[in-house]
Amino acid sequence: MLRRWLLRIAMALIVAFIALYTGDWIVFALRGSPVDKVTVNRYLAVPLKGNKQEFDFLGTVEVPCAVALFAQNGQGPCWQVRRTANQGIKM
Repeated sequence: MLRRWLLRIAMALIVAFIALYTGDWIVFALRGSPVDKVTVNRYLAVPLKGNKQEFDFLGTVEVPCAVALFAQNGQGPCWQVRRTANQGIKM
């Protein structure tokens, strides 16, 4: 009984995700594949003695992003790129 309900809930979530992604893709395509650019700060994380790190500023870069809920055309969504505007590169 419980297993049947869990299976139904899992199937409903999968169908909802597929519908949401498909709808996002359709809206993205109908809008002409809108892209934007976000300025991202890049840092190099250099390990030091004593389990410490030094961060060296590498500069800013314009990163293209898709104006959508999910990644489209190989570009991340703009809301996610803006949330991770400071990108560290580990050495």
